[in-house]
Amino acid sequence: MKDSLERFLFDGLPVRGEIVQLDATYKEVLTRHPYPPVLQKRIGELLSAAALLTATIKLDGTLVMQLRGNGPLKMLVVECTSEMTMRATARWEGLIPSDATLAELIGQGQFSIMIDPQEGETWQGIVGFEKGQSVAEIIENYMQRSEQLDTKIWLAADGEMTGGLLIQKLPEGQGDEDGWDRVTALSQTIQDEELLTLPLRETLYRLYNEEKVRIFDPVFPSFACTCSRERVGGMLKMLGKEEIEGLLAEHGHVDVGCEFCNEKYQFDQVDVTQLFIGHGITEVNPQLH
Repeated sequence: MKDSLERFLFDGLPVRGEIVQLDATYKEVLTRHPYPPVLQKRIGELLSAAALLTATIKLDGTLVMQLRGNGPLKMLVVECTSEMTMRATARWEGLIPSDATLAELIGQGQFSIMIDPQEGETWQGIVGFEKGQSVAEIIENYMQRSEQLDTKIWLAADGEMTGGLLIQKLPEGQGDEDGWDRVTALSQTIQDEELLTLPLRETLYRLYNEEKVRIFDPVFPSFACTCSRERVGGMLKMLGKEEIEGLLAEHGHVDVGCEFCNEKYQFDQVDVTQLFIGHGITEVNPQLH
């Protein structure tokens, strides 16, 4: 099954939507670290959600979604670019029971979305996490509070596949106002099994066969990490020569790992000398961890 996202509109109704399935992208993320099963599920849900929101916003840049808390799950980050390349990572502590709820994972925490356009200023919005919320409900709450947009999301993930459905109410004056309630009711019949196993257009037909639905050309998400030796070198240069020389004196080399793809980069004395005499790398990626 190929990773795919479909955008759709309802003719005569003030509703638009997207539906997504991620197979290879999801599996690539999960191979990078030994995530506990319960975290695999949450990562999958946030991957699908990030793809859906990126398609909705239609930005030219990168969308970053982040969950932070003081529970066992310290941080979960997903990035999706306007080209639909994706990556994700999570930090956690201790052994996590397979039946841990999202509230037990996060404790007290918050959810944020950052929009990093290729041109213009970076923007970030934050909402608190309320006990009992699902990942979908967190994002719905965020969209209502931050964007004043009625948005409904359904997400599913099982460690092998992840999928999601999003519908959003368009501004008033764009069709039958009762259509939003009708499409919402139809969408609520979606099952996890449908999101994870059925072809996307078959799922749309099952849900909305009594409506006139216009489906656009699909897009195909994929895994890609933006880290590189050049970007790591730029980060080291930002830390300053004195600090890097101190690490060299202590260890003989400087090791940096990317938390997203688990790639390792090593810099020895020759590398660092070149870096600081102006023959190294100057590009910095603030999203590298």
